[in-house]
Amino acid sequence: RAALDRAAVLLRIKRDVNRLDNVWGLGGGQRPVKHLVKEMNLLLREYLLSGEVSEAEHCLRELEVPHFHHELVYEAVVMVLEGSGEGPVAMMVTLLKVLWETGLVTLDQMNRGFQRVYEELGDISLDVPLAHSLLERLVELCFDRGIITKALRDACPAR
Repeated sequence: RAALDRAAVLLRIKRDVNRLDNVWGLGGGQRPVKHLVKEMNLLLREYLLSGEVSEAEHCLRELEVPHFHHELVYEAVVMVLEGSGEGPVAMMVTLLKVLWETGLVTLDQMNRGFQRVYEELGDISLDVPLAHSLLERLVELCFDRGIITKALRDACPAR
């Protein structure tokens, strides 16, 4: 009972996640979704700056949330759509290919990530008018590299 009362007090504290990590220990599934999304965004931005696939792979493993890897796929695709130039496109395709080949991102996670982008493409297009054509090009590249299935490619919304 004392442990549960202590846990309730700690959970009510509006401090950062590091405090709970120190008390309970690290564990990916215990972190708030907003924190995980932020970490994945930082991971992707760092990858775009450094180009080190192995470091990105290592950071993703450290997050310990294999059930949430669809978020990485989603964020990677959205980052490509919101970015500019061919560099980020090629780099993200390379990253997704490596994560796919190593099994770090499963077929289900890849599909869920792309499907989420497909569902939100209308909203994304408000900020990025060329989102449809960029997504079509990205999907074709991913299909050509064997990252996504034909069914997922065909599900891509066309303008």
